[in-house]
Amino acid sequence: MGRIPQVLALGGGGFSMESGNPLVDDFALEIATPPTRERPRVCFVPTASGDADHYVVRFYRRFSAVAECSHLSLFRRDKGAGAVEGDLESHLLDQDLIYVGGGSVLSLLGTWRAHGVDAMLRRAWRRGVVLCGLSAGSLCWFADAVTAFHGPPQVVRGLGILPFSNCVHYDGEPSRRDAFTRAIAAGELRAGYGVCDGAALHFAGRELAEVVGSREGAAAYSVCAKGEQPLPVRCLASPVLAAA
Repeated sequence: MGRIPQVLALGGGGFSMESGNPLVDDFALEIATPPTRERPRVCFVPTASGDADHYVVRFYRRFSAVAECSHLSLFRRDKGAGAVEGDLESHLLDQDLIYVGGGSVLSLLGTWRAHGVDAMLRRAWRRGVVLCGLSAGSLCWFADAVTAFHGPPQVVRGLGILPFSNCVHYDGEPSRRDAFTRAIAAGELRAGYGVCDGAALHFAGRELAEVVGSREGAAAYSVCAKGEQPLPVRCLASPVLAAA
């Protein structure tokens, strides 16, 4: 297909957290839509929420007017109405954008590995399907991450598509941020990124292309053993590039 592998990793936001602000989701569609296709193919993967009905409904409400939509259910035998049936890998490889929802990244990774979806997603990324997600759907693409979904922050090993660590909700959950910076300083996590709600890391291949924000003030940081470094953020509501 000749498309560059891309990942859009949200700290928090998108249709499930900022329902009145479409900018990051619009950006995801922009980078994923081939020039020859008017309506991109978008598949929602709500594994981290246990395939919650309300989450699937909200996805269709957001995207069905602008994309050819489907959803992949692993906990239930959904049929019809956009549910993926049959050959899961062929369907995923045929998408333009795979959007992974939030929830438990531990449950997500375990379920994907049990069904072989982790390998399917790696192949989709190499083919040029844009991988996108927030919270758990952001952490999963990285080698290492800190999750706090099940209680106190803990380290989790992700898919390793991106050879960095990641911490989401960086501005909203101080305990998660503290655990992340301490773990990197102690050598328990590799260097990586702390991403606030409303900000998203856009990777082309394994290189950070830019950071975008759905609103003014959305921030992201490069984090290493020496500390945090604010990253420039392009606010999608404004052409101005600002330091975090």
